[in-house]
Parts: sequence; C-alpha cells; structure tokens
Amino acid sequence: MPSARRRPKPVRGEPASLFVDSGAWIALASARDAHHAEADSLFRTAATLRLPLLTTNLVVADIHRLLLHRAGIAVATRALERLEGSPRLTVAFVRPEDHRAARRWLARLGDHPISYTDAVSFAVMTARRCRTALSFDRHFEIAGFELWRSG
Repeated sequence: MPSARRRPKPVRGEPASLFVDSGAWIALASARDAHHAEADSLFRTAATLRLPLLTTNLVVADIHRLLLHRAGIAVATRALERLEGSPRLTVAFVRPEDHRAARRWLARLGDHPISYTDAVSFAVMTARRCRTALSFDRHFEIAGFELWRSG
C-alpha cells in the first residue's frame, strides 16, 4: 500500500477503462470547481479515446445529493439524465459481495478517513479489474489504484 505522504504518480497514456469518482463528475459539472478545467480536459480525452467509464450507484447518489442541494432539482435531474444517457458509462450497482469487500477495505485502511462510498468503489474496481481512476481523491492512490491524467 502506498504511503499517504508520497506525491501522486498519475498514469499517463491509455488505460483499458476508467473508474470515475464523484469528485471528477462534480468538477466537470461545476465551472467554479478548482478542478473544472482539468476534469473537462480529462473527460474530453477519455471521450476521444473512447474509453469505457465505470462508476457505482453510490457515486451517482453522491453526485445527485450534492447537485440537488447546491444547484437545485433541475440541475440534479439533468445530471442523472446525462449519466444514464452516456453509452460509454457503466453504473455498477452494489452487491452483497461488494459490501463485504468494502468492509475489508475500510478495515485495511482504517488509519485513513476513507468513506464507505470510496471503499465500495475500490471493491468494484477490484472485482472489475479496473486499476485506474479519474479522480482528484488521493484515497484511490492510498488504496493502490492509479490516478489517470492525459498527456
């Protein structure tokens, strides 16, 4: 497991697929987000490369909740419609085995403030053999996954 103190070693190049974390979706949706320009560029590159995207229904729930409270019902609804309409996106619904694996991730990384949603994301990524995340969250690196950056 990588140390929390190491600088990120973002993956450059073309991964087989990308797990997209809620922070990346939110950065893409919000022009005021500190990572908006980078998220926009990364999503455009992923689209150009036709990379399959993966996320979970818990991430979708996070996005909807945040947009609902920050931007209102219409924006939150449009975000759901765009996610559901994306031909390159697979939304993995959490299964009992993902829950059990997430609990193991939380126990293994107990000295880090990892959310249950992130732990489920790690479980789904492991089960789907997805090693790379489009995320601005260092917890993915702490868990041993790679952060993707174009270029």
